[in-house]
Amino acid sequence: MRTPPRPRFLDSSTPPALVTLTLMAGLGALSMNIFLPTLPDMTAYFQTDYRLMQLSVALYLGVNAVLQVIIGPISDRVGRRPVMLWSLVLFMLATLGCLYAPNAVIFLVFRMMQAVIVGGLVLSRAVVRDMVPADRAASMIGYVTMGMSLVPMIGPAVGGVIGEMFGWQANFWTLLLLGLGVWWLCWRDLGETATPHDGRLIDQIREYPDLLASPRFWGYCLSAMFASGSFFAYLGGAPFVGTEIYHLDQSALGIYFGAAALGYLFGNFVAGRASVRLGLDRMILAGALIATLGLGASLALHYVGYDNRWVFFGAMIPVGLGNGMLLPNANSGMLSVRPKLAGSASGLGGAMMIGGGAAVSAVAGMMLSPETGAYPLLWLMFLSAALSIVTILMVMRRNRRLGG
Repeated sequence: MRTPPRPRFLDSSTPPALVTLTLMAGLGALSMNIFLPTLPDMTAYFQTDYRLMQLSVALYLGVNAVLQVIIGPISDRVGRRPVMLWSLVLFMLATLGCLYAPNAVIFLVFRMMQAVIVGGLVLSRAVVRDMVPADRAASMIGYVTMGMSLVPMIGPAVGGVIGEMFGWQANFWTLLLLGLGVWWLCWRDLGETATPHDGRLIDQIREYPDLLASPRFWGYCLSAMFASGSFFAYLGGAPFVGTEIYHLDQSALGIYFGAAALGYLFGNFVAGRASVRLGLDRMILAGALIATLGLGASLALHYVGYDNRWVFFGAMIPVGLGNGMLLPNANSGMLSVRPKLAGSASGLGGAMMIGGGAAVSAVAGMMLSPETGAYPLLWLMFLSAALSIVTILMVMRRNRRLGG
């Protein structure tokens, strides 16, 4: 792999700065949740059912997963820079469509198109892997996702204030302006880091079997999928648990809900500091153990009578901490199995994470009722986190057997 020049900020002939990569990834996270507090207002505006407007999240995630599979190979073939710039252009056009949609169905069509901004997440990881070796890539990805993890902590709160003051459309105008700002930043700072491949896109996609034939790739993907599945289950079930079981109002739920994001932020910091020294596999194992033990302790406390909001939401701090340590290293591991397919690996691995996590989230929503309490959600999260331990142990066992 060629060694790219050192980054110089706002110099498009060199690799991008960390702040550019963080904003590329963060815009997609903000697009996912900034408008959620205004869903009731949007439901009234479009004169439709609330459940239909809730599809603005599920459909976004579904298209998000599919696009990750496509964007990766395209960027491996034509380069990271043009794919990112065009993703931002299409995102801004889709955002305008959301603003001027005459009904809920057309709004949802443009909302699905907004998922093209997932290019920022896929390409920020791939760019890092283009720039540095695997262990340093995990460290840099940790710092990128540490900055990005601030978005789900503050996005809904900011969106609620903006929506209350100016209406639901103001959140989409905010996304449009931020998209324009990130486009300008990428134009000025995002130098090309990939070596474009010759040949057709279909030939690039045909290299997927080489990637999928690697047990290590599957091990890293499944570790990330099960770990993020635990977190997605929390996203799908915690609002119900908070409001229907612990009787929290919306403002209190928002505060408690941030416990996992707080842990994730600190976990990303740990990943950034310790991944080079400890290595990918040990960091993944440590993160999986922390999340699983935290959930196991919460289950035990619930069964002995401490089934309250503090125990439930308190356990989400180690879940976030563990995932913050695990996911940057698992992502780096995926990208390092076949370095020449870093974009493809980023997209395929991301699609598995999003798709598997969304499925677990749906299961969590179906299992809960006021009669069951938080137990089904905690068990689902615990089992998913425990499976991430199993999968990384399989990778470590294979590496030892091969002497790697």
